[in-house]
Amino acid sequence: MSAPIVAPADPMAYVGSRIDPERRRGRGATINPGGRYEAEQRVAEDDGWGSLEELPPFKTEIAYEKARNIITRNDSPDISFDRSINPYRGCEHGCVYCFARPTHAYLGLSPGLDFESKLTAKPDAAALLEKELSAPSYQPRTIAIGTNTDAYQPIEKKLRIMRQILEVLAKFNHPVGIVTKSALVQRDIDILAPMAAKGLAKVAISVTTLDPKTARGMEPRAASPMKRLETIRRLSEAGIPVTVLVAPIVPAINEHEIERILDSAKAAGAQEAGYVLLRLPLEVRDIVQEWLLTHHPDKLRHVMSLIRSTRGGKDYDSQWGQRMVGSGPYAWMIGRRFELAAERIGFNATRRRLRTDLFLKPEKEKAQLSLF
Repeated sequence: MSAPIVAPADPMAYVGSRIDPERRRGRGATINPGGRYEAEQRVAEDDGWGSLEELPPFKTEIAYEKARNIITRNDSPDISFDRSINPYRGCEHGCVYCFARPTHAYLGLSPGLDFESKLTAKPDAAALLEKELSAPSYQPRTIAIGTNTDAYQPIEKKLRIMRQILEVLAKFNHPVGIVTKSALVQRDIDILAPMAAKGLAKVAISVTTLDPKTARGMEPRAASPMKRLETIRRLSEAGIPVTVLVAPIVPAINEHEIERILDSAKAAGAQEAGYVLLRLPLEVRDIVQEWLLTHHPDKLRHVMSLIRSTRGGKDYDSQWGQRMVGSGPYAWMIGRRFELAAERIGFNATRRRLRTDLFLKPEKEKAQLSLF
């Protein structure tokens, strides 16, 4: 069967949604199309009076959400956790490939630059968590944090919502698994190290590339590759188990770095490793294609051809068990390369499971005082 024909991205498709490079300096996405649920789509068009040149740069804006609960449940069969916490909506790191971008459409915002600059925080997260953990029916299992948007993105330095959440989890002896690409997690070693000593905490650091230039283009406000390796080292030295995630692997962009990333992370102290193949759900496809058109126009057709070869000829396949790793010869090759490299340097010989038996169930309040 012949391979599917891959057409280049239409260079005019998002002409009205493209943002001037000076306005989006330090941001990942190059476009800001309207959300898919909006009745109207607005585009910028120069009226000849130079009005577009007067628009201000994109600045980070923070809205505050009054959430009703904080623990999110899922029953997805291809992920290792059934509950998670997301202290923030949107992510200032600006990773162009972020699969969480489409969720911003639920807020009436763009999955493009709005996702990076119009953020929502949940300041009551710690109080809500304490209430939910105190429920008589609650049964502990590992809570995953950072699986959607990064809890250690830049605004956390000021708001400290994630730190408050960790304080509650430590109080209850509740297990937690964290995914981040930020060096800010080092701030909380004083909480995480004692938890890890009890078998209650582990951290996964995402390392997409070791090339600073590539990292700045794909993840403009995330920690540099060297800072991430330093973070792995510091966490490991503090006794906190660390996993390195080569994620995402972008065909023809960073696939050649798989072995180098694993070697570097192992030398820094990481004990486990995983990978994820690039995912392009909904608007992420167009955002990544526009990014390629801007930064790697000569590779656009090749990258998209390889992606479609791993998704049954489509841009994305959400099938359980396939969405993270893909299928087909190219996806198989990536998987075998990763497995052989990980095995060669001693990754994944054992998998650390966090403990739930230490959970401190709060005492039930007595309905009335004892008479004796």
